[in-house]
Parts: sequence; structure tokens; C-alpha cells
Amino acid sequence: MSELAAEPAGIEAPEGRGHRLLKVGAALVAVAIVVALLDIAGVDVGGWFSDLWDQIKDLKARTIVAGVTLQSLQTALAGLSYYGILRAAYPGEVRIAPIVTAYAVGVAMNGFLPANIGTFVTLMMFVAIIPSATVGGAFAAYLVQKIFFTIAGTFVYLYLFLSVPGSFNENLGGGIKEHPVSAIVILVGGALLVVMLGRIFWRQVKKLWDQAKQGGVILTRPTEYLTRAFLPSFLSWLCKLGVIAVFLAGFAIPVTFESVMWVTGSGSLANVVSVTPGAAGVTQATNALALDTCCDVSTNTAVAYSTAQQLIITAWNVLLATALVVLVFGWTGGKLIVGDAYGDAKERAADMKEQRKEKREAKRAEKRLRESGGEAAEAEAAEPGSSP
Repeated sequence: MSELAAEPAGIEAPEGRGHRLLKVGAALVAVAIVVALLDIAGVDVGGWFSDLWDQIKDLKARTIVAGVTLQSLQTALAGLSYYGILRAAYPGEVRIAPIVTAYAVGVAMNGFLPANIGTFVTLMMFVAIIPSATVGGAFAAYLVQKIFFTIAGTFVYLYLFLSVPGSFNENLGGGIKEHPVSAIVILVGGALLVVMLGRIFWRQVKKLWDQAKQGGVILTRPTEYLTRAFLPSFLSWLCKLGVIAVFLAGFAIPVTFESVMWVTGSGSLANVVSVTPGAAGVTQATNALALDTCCDVSTNTAVAYSTAQQLIITAWNVLLATALVVLVFGWTGGKLIVGDAYGDAKERAADMKEQRKEKREAKRAEKRLRESGGEAAEAEAAEPGSSP
């Protein structure tokens, strides 16, 4: 799948063309086998794809145009926030077009690559195009930008918790008079849970803030941070909500603040738990559950909406990244910069995975050591003649 992401964005992956074509062919054969097995099991895969294509074709042109326009604005504004952060850290060395292009490439790749490797590609491109930039500085910029999106995610999750349909009306409702003690316990328990969630997420925000200050010079200038980093990120997030609203309307799904929040939260959850490229499959499942919960939308309609939106937006992200790479860096320069960044990103991702594995093993070894020490102490205490 990584090679599929590389080609559309004008990237020449480090591997040879013959080897890449062989891997693509193997992936296509695997897909064909899965489809055949599903057909044997009685699942009408062909009919489902046909229905999906019919629904996409039935979408009005203005829906698709509005969706991809908002998506382009979302990418540009998020890239602009990176520009503000990096401009403060490396004055005189940063231009807006290359930064936005680097971010657009990462967004496009994340639609195809697992484990958000596209984000690593963006950071490696920052290092390549900014003379004084280091990997640590680029990662600090990532942490600074993540502060807003951590706050936004916290808001969405808290909203979902507080807006579970009927959670207060059905559980309390007219039962307050009949069961006053239970009602008080529920209210107090719910309030404590909200406070606990808020404190957990706030600690995460403070942790990001402290880490980012190592290279995020903009954090020492509150006004500049709010106008050049926080505000563009906020506007980018609003554009993301707009994309969801446009496609919901295109499938005649009620567009309300609640439905948009539920889709946003479920999509975020899918990205956290999924290891598939672009969280494909998991996103559709979580979106369907969310829309059924908040709006009583049928599973078929919800899955069709989610799949169509993901296909259209992913395709547009790749086209946008390709155009920007060619316009800003040129075909040859773009292939070289993005190809090198892609290779470095895979190495960084592999190193981080290995480091996490080593930390887990170290924790297990420490736990076993403590347990074995405790068992030895108990055995020594149990021996005859041992001191009390």
C-alpha cells in the first residue's frame, strides 16, 4: 500500500519499479481472492460496490465541489498553522508554499499508509526544506500544533459523553422523586467522571506544552501563537466539520451539531484504534454506530455515506498533493524531496516502534524482578528459625 501512496503524489520510492509492480500485483490478487471468498460465502460484494457507485454518481456536483473545497481549505489552514510555528522557530528560512505542500503530502499519504507514516513524511520534509531545522525541532512543531487538536478532541469526547441520547431523561426523568438518593448518586458520579476526564486530558495538554517548549519558540509569544498557530488550526477544524456536514446532507442524513459531533468523534476513535491505511473499514463501522445512535440512520446509508466521503476526500487529497508538489518543487525535485522523506519516515517509524517494544519488555522484566523478589522474601520468612 505504501507504493500506491507514493505514485499518485509523484514519489519515486526507493525500491525498484519491477519490485513495486510485483507488490501491487500481489495486493490486487489478494483483494480478488477475498472478494471471491465473500461471494462464495453469499456476500454480494459486487452488488454492494455497484450500489455504492450509484450513490456516489447520484451525489450532486455541488456537493462534491463544496466538500473538496472545504477539504482544500482544511489542508491549507493546517499547513498555515505549521508555517506560523516554524517561522517563529527558524526566522528568515521558512516560506509558506513549501510548508503547506509538505503538510498536504502527509495528509495524502495518511489516506493510504498505516500508522500515520504520512505525518512522519511531513516532518522529514520540514527538515529537508528548512536549512537549520532538525528532527527535534520539526517534532516540536508537531507537538505545538497538536495542542489545539488535543483540546478540540477533548471537547468532542466530553460532548459525546454528555449527550448520550436519554442518558439523563431516561435514567432520572420522573424517577427523581421516587429515587432521590439514586438520582443524587448518579449526578455526583457523573460530575466526578467529567472532572476526572477533564483532568486526564488537561494533563495531556500540559505534557504536550512542556515537550513542545523545547523547540516551539512560538509558545513564548502568546499573541503570536494564538493568531498564527491556534487560530488557523481552529479554522481548519471548522472546515473539517464542514466537510462532514456537506456529505451528510448529500446522503440526506440530518445535519445537526449532534450528528456532526458524533461522526467527528467516531472518526477520531477509528484513527486511534485502527492499523489499516486511513482507518478504512473501522471508520465505516464507527460512523455507522454513531449515526445509528444519534440519528437512527440505517447501517447501509451510514456506511455508504462514510465510504463515499472517504473515497472522494482521499482521491482529492492525492490530486491536491500531486499538484502542489509539481508547482512548488517541480517534478524531479518533488520526487527527490518526498522520496527521501518517505525513506527517512519509514526508518523513524521503525525506530519508534522498536523503542516502544524495548520499553514494554523493560517494564515486564522489572515487574518479574519485583515479583520474584517478593516471592523470595516470603520464602525466607517462611523458613524455620527466621526472624519475625
